[in-house]
Amino acid sequence: MDELPDQLVWEILGKIKKTGDRNSVSLACKRLYEVDNEQRHSLRVGCGLVPANEALTSLCNRFPNLRKIEITYSGWISKLGKQLDDQGLSILSNGCPSLSDLTLSYCTFITDMGLRYLASCSKLSALKLNFTPRITGCGILSLVVGCRYLTILHLIRCLNVTSVEWLEYLGKLETLEDLSIKNCRAIGEGYLMKLGPSWRKLKRLQFEVDANYRYMKVYDRLAVDRWQKQWIPCESMQELSLVNCIISPGRGLACVLGKCQNLEKIHLDMCVGVRDADIICLAQKSRNLRSISLRVPSDFSLPLLMNNPLRLTDESLKAIAENCALLETIKISFSDGEFPSFSSFTLNGILTIIQKCPVRELSLDHVNVFNDVGMEALCSAEHLETLELVRCQEISDEGLHLVSQFPLLRVLRLSKCLGITDDGLKPLVGSFKLDSLSVEDCSQISERGIQGAARSVSFRQDLSWMY
Repeated sequence: MDELPDQLVWEILGKIKKTGDRNSVSLACKRLYEVDNEQRHSLRVGCGLVPANEALTSLCNRFPNLRKIEITYSGWISKLGKQLDDQGLSILSNGCPSLSDLTLSYCTFITDMGLRYLASCSKLSALKLNFTPRITGCGILSLVVGCRYLTILHLIRCLNVTSVEWLEYLGKLETLEDLSIKNCRAIGEGYLMKLGPSWRKLKRLQFEVDANYRYMKVYDRLAVDRWQKQWIPCESMQELSLVNCIISPGRGLACVLGKCQNLEKIHLDMCVGVRDADIICLAQKSRNLRSISLRVPSDFSLPLLMNNPLRLTDESLKAIAENCALLETIKISFSDGEFPSFSSFTLNGILTIIQKCPVRELSLDHVNVFNDVGMEALCSAEHLETLELVRCQEISDEGLHLVSQFPLLRVLRLSKCLGITDDGLKPLVGSFKLDSLSVEDCSQISERGIQGAARSVSFRQDLSWMY
């Protein structure tokens, strides 16, 4: 090793990606140990960081060029030792001058003071907080004021973040590209307007409302009317995910749907108020769309909808089929308790997209209109490679027999489908048609019945969902 040039040693060690392997190699000799110390750019620690502050100091001294750090205390209990606290973040800010990406998960000892220490990390561009219950909006504001190059901010279950001045400040900076706010109870759809000019730079937005908290408020109309009708620039948006949101006609998030001309991926999950007009406008504007996921709410008894029943129909699917020529992934799901009279899409509507778009992946969950006739239509799906069927009870063995005729299908996933038995899989046994077959919680399919039906098979059966 002593005779190898420095550059060659550096390149050899650089090709080792797994942390465990790097740890082992660094123990082989002093030279590799020193090179690894200089080359290590990322670190993930958690409950084993004991005592936390002293151990973190040692790690910062050993790895001076750390750029990405993840600290997670998932599964932590008090007997494992004290968690990292505010003083630990002070150590990070002083000991990691190159720190640009920080993730803190289940760090329950960290407060706003810790974020104020991080404000001195001038290179910090990505911050992800997952269940840090003692942090408030004031702490986040102090951090974004200091870290003026922040492009990625994720807040997940930060229950005490009630003020949103930080959101308005980020809007003025116009640096944010990736924003994720999930289950932060005090942050509603209306506050997103405070992003202002930053909407123009935003490439990825994930916004999820806590379903339990929202239903407790019974869709307060004031939460909808907080949005003002105004133009929202979203030219850079590539990925949009909205969960349990209220879509008010002609304002707020409805305006966002119609302004994303470069959108490639959209996920709408239990969003009340989405209309055909919204999806049609989206399809006409977002011609680069490659993936769409729709989970349709079925509770039409809420006060917001009493005078104006809103639901998506085949008109939405038709618009997608006619305008989104690059669409490759479709996921459609109906929530539990879907009433037949309120069924949003028909079989013809779903097949229209499959026939007109180069769909490679199709996932249907609780879509009871999809039956054996639909399976027969998939025999002409020239691009379909992955099919997932969940709780599609109208599909029988006869429909499943047709899988062997799907031109390019390689992956099949079946879950909670009660109409399919071992007989439905027999044409696949020994055919080597599929690369992967996964069967979960299908009461009439046995583990023996799937053997040989694909190169790789997995089986799990837990029928508690039926009772």
